[in-house]
Amino acid sequence: MMRRTKARLSKGLGALIATATAAVGLAATPAAATPAAATAAAATAAASGQTVQPGQACTAADLGKRHPIIKSTEVTPTITHFKGWYVTQGSTGYQNVTTSTQTTISVSVGLNGQIKGDFAVEALGTVGAMLGLNVQVNYSSTSSESTSVSWNFNDPGYYGVYKGTKKVTGTYGSLNCNRVQQGDGSWALKWIEGPDSGSYTTYTTLEEGAVRCEDQVPANSIMRKAQGLLDCETPPRAGHAPGPVASAKATAARNAEAKDTAKGAAGKAATARTSAPATRAALNCQPDVYRIHVPGKPLNWSAPVLASDGIRLRESNWTSAHLDNWRLCNVTERNGVIEASLWNWGNGGCATIPANIANQEQAYLTTAPCGEDDLQRFYIYRDVPGGSKIGLQNKHTGSMLGHDRYADGELIRQYSSGRQDGTGTYNLVKV
Repeated sequence: MMRRTKARLSKGLGALIATATAAVGLAATPAAATPAAATAAAATAAASGQTVQPGQACTAADLGKRHPIIKSTEVTPTITHFKGWYVTQGSTGYQNVTTSTQTTISVSVGLNGQIKGDFAVEALGTVGAMLGLNVQVNYSSTSSESTSVSWNFNDPGYYGVYKGTKKVTGTYGSLNCNRVQQGDGSWALKWIEGPDSGSYTTYTTLEEGAVRCEDQVPANSIMRKAQGLLDCETPPRAGHAPGPVASAKATAARNAEAKDTAKGAAGKAATARTSAPATRAALNCQPDVYRIHVPGKPLNWSAPVLASDGIRLRESNWTSAHLDNWRLCNVTERNGVIEASLWNWGNGGCATIPANIANQEQAYLTTAPCGEDDLQRFYIYRDVPGGSKIGLQNKHTGSMLGHDRYADGELIRQYSSGRQDGTGTYNLVKV
């Protein structure tokens, strides 16, 4: 049987740590990953062609950057469109068959279901390299609309006419630059697996074809998946009119898929909440106050006076009114990475990404009433002791913080992979 395929596709951070250890638990700790785990992760990254690998050296300019690391992959043949079709002796030859949607696959990385940043593209590219598959790396869908397949039916029989693909799913982590203590007690900056993680979905080239119950096809193939949707136990009887045949198996599979899709959509909607965060009764803030400076420059983070404005680069002067003063609050540390809320002394709010634009690349940073909200929590990656440089990552979105250009009044924004020119590295300077 003939088949065809179509393609679709000042004071250092070391001093900060020393003075704050007893109060907020910022004591330096070695990386928790075992040598065996680090070696395995590095081998996986190397096999995928990934240029940045766990344990590889990085520099202070990398503190505000991140790269994906693929933790798991699963490839599943999936039928996207299907129609049972009966061909009689008098109806062989080319026919145009209108199929019905069986399953819709949309490309996504993380909770947002959109491919709008360098991190997502790099993650999917790494997946494709690991598996040796040509996967979609931009946002796309296999289509939820009926679509036709033109096929040359050489022999009479009961066929499943289909379009299908290989659905690729799995989980990813985030490689971040952070300080790591060596076996001899010295410190170095290295790429480590940070706290951020998520899941992805993509798919390979779409194929179309037709298969009969009696055809011998490879196991775990797209064609075999289509064959499984035919009611081979109750094929059309002699005398059945040529053309479409309802398939109970295909209908049951389609209903089950729709139910799973609806359940997943409800879960994502609940996670991507847009309501106000739960009010936090009190923040446990360290007493020290800091400015977040552009290294070697006079401009630093300044909180907005108006709720509709964002955090911008400003030069401190007598009019700053403590809007350039920040405290680290509710600080925790895991595997050498600090997590904290950033409380502003000037307006009393906490740094946050606005919920209604949190899924957008380059969404701006602002302040809001402090609450129990991961959009107000940040991972802080640190230079070696004695250095004050840091990189910041939003806990909810996973994106790194930076600025597009060095200019008075420039907004601080989120970038999925950080600023590759190093403008996402800042100095945390004690006031």
